[in-house]
Amino acid sequence: MLTRFGKFCRKLRIENGELLFDMAQRLGVSSAFLSKVENGKSKPPVEWKEEIASMYNLSTEQVEELGASIKEARVKRAIDISMMSSDEKDMMFAFARKLDSMDEIDKNKWKKLLNM
Repeated sequence: MLTRFGKFCRKLRIENGELLFDMAQRLGVSSAFLSKVENGKSKPPVEWKEEIASMYNLSTEQVEELGASIKEARVKRAIDISMMSSDEKDMMFAFARKLDSMDEIDKNKWKKLLNM
């Protein structure tokens, strides 16, 4: 799924008549890596904010949006649930909803159970 950073980069490429390959070359990475970053499977390097801002002469507003999208991408984690059964998905989401209300004792029990 395309991340906020991915959407930002895609829009930037369209505005500049570029392909993913072109942007990847300018950043010194493979197209595969840039694609992974845009789809949330890898995190964008922090340095990309300044590099992209400079390469594309971004406005102050665009630099702020780019920075926010990189920060968001570096904090969020994605889990591919496409191969999970319906029951497994339900169980995972139920656990995630309960996690906020668990006390530290219960969280530690789960960590131990999950070998964390």
